[in-house]
Amino acid sequence: MTPLAFTPPRWLRNPHLQTLWPKFFRTRPALPLRRERVELADGDFIDLAWADGSGPRVLMLHGLEGNLRSHYALPVMDTLCRAGMQPVFMHLRGCSGEPNRLPRTYHSGAVEDLAEVLRHLQVSGRPVAAAIGFSLGGNLLLRYLGIAGSTSLLQAAAAVSVPFVLADAARRLEQGGSRIYQHYLLSRLKQAYRRKFAAMASPLRVDLDRVRTLWEYDQQVTAPLNGFAGADDYYQRCSSIGYLHRITTPTLILHSLDDPFMYPGNVPGPHQVGPGVRLAVQTHGGHVGFIDGRFPWRTRCLIDRMIPPFFQQQLTCPIASSD
Repeated sequence: MTPLAFTPPRWLRNPHLQTLWPKFFRTRPALPLRRERVELADGDFIDLAWADGSGPRVLMLHGLEGNLRSHYALPVMDTLCRAGMQPVFMHLRGCSGEPNRLPRTYHSGAVEDLAEVLRHLQVSGRPVAAAIGFSLGGNLLLRYLGIAGSTSLLQAAAAVSVPFVLADAARRLEQGGSRIYQHYLLSRLKQAYRRKFAAMASPLRVDLDRVRTLWEYDQQVTAPLNGFAGADDYYQRCSSIGYLHRITTPTLILHSLDDPFMYPGNVPGPHQVGPGVRLAVQTHGGHVGFIDGRFPWRTRCLIDRMIPPFFQQQLTCPIASSD
């Protein structure tokens, strides 16, 4: 697979513009989707959304507080369909528009949920060939691949804009212009918490109005709800950086050095990844951005141009145009 050159235009070189432009201006195609609820062994559930298609199945994992309305969700699903694959979007616990049943929540390291969904689809005769994770979902996917090693149920994987070191990502979002993302995400997390525990009693005593940072939220909410000693314990145990060297599944990691969600020094080098990993590190691209094009009304996305051909190379599927 020949590396693709990515040089954003001058009008879209700023990392914050790269991050925000697709959120506000990228077209979301109208795709007919079929919903499926997967009942989990612990009594909770995971909701899937299937697109039409007959090729290899590709599971998609969203980022923090993401869902089908995330700017990358429907466009990437459409691109995968056009490339001869069948995408299925996996909502993490509580992210499908209905609060999950248990007090626990989704988080960056919940590989047991991913593994259970993959096993469910395999047993039901619909095995997934590949998976793509964005941001938090990418961290979760890479951690799964590192833990599973040669027993992974996936033939190929891709991860985009991954917070490899969760503690550093939390610190980065407290600095400079990145605080706008922290404010947005923290607001969404608080809304989700209040909505969830309006229907059930919360096991926590927390004043959300006094929670000002993502670290504080993870310290007071995410960690105790999910069995961690605190935010630092959660970050240390669930960061994907320590699992990359174990990955044997063919995996493409697309990342930008100017990602405003983390530091350039957090990007792994070739010596830190396993034999299955291919690094596609770009100078520019922001966080899940990678938009180029001479004119604002005529743009392209590197994700669409790079990931389907990578999967086609690894899987048995027809080579179809994504135009």
